[in-house]
Amino acid sequence: MLSDQRVRRPLIITAIFTGLRMSELRGLRWSDVDLDNGVIHVRQRADAWGTMGSPKSKAGSTSPKLKQWQPDCPKGDLDLVFATRSGKPQPGTNIHHHVWVPLLLKCGLTNEAGEHRYNFHLLRHAAASLFIAYLKWPPKRIQTVMGPPPSG
Repeated sequence: MLSDQRVRRPLIITAIFTGLRMSELRGLRWSDVDLDNGVIHVRQRADAWGTMGSPKSKAGSTSPKLKQWQPDCPKGDLDLVFATRSGKPQPGTNIHHHVWVPLLLKCGLTNEAGEHRYNFHLLRHAAASLFIAYLKWPPKRIQTVMGPPPSG
């Protein structure tokens, strides 16, 4: 399914403009997306094995691309926004290999050996930068929306 161009754009746009973690994107349900008001409620995440659990933080904002994607999105019992054809959580490796790496290669974002240079988590940093530059959010609001950095 991720080889389908229709899902790639909404996935990347949602990631970059919301700062959602990959696990939060994988666990995102349509019932948690308010397309009319442009708000995403992060209520669960899908771990590396597709098991649903509590999110690490809360986030908001959405994209018109989700409205365009919704009619084509595979349906399943879990009501996921970025599901596999069978409606299950998209494996992180699929997103990495079929969406993220091809995008980086197409954009020429590679090292001297021609390998991709950035990981998917970079989109959270891009979102925070956009929140500062265009929305003029103070750091505390960004931390509240995106959650504190992982401890460790």
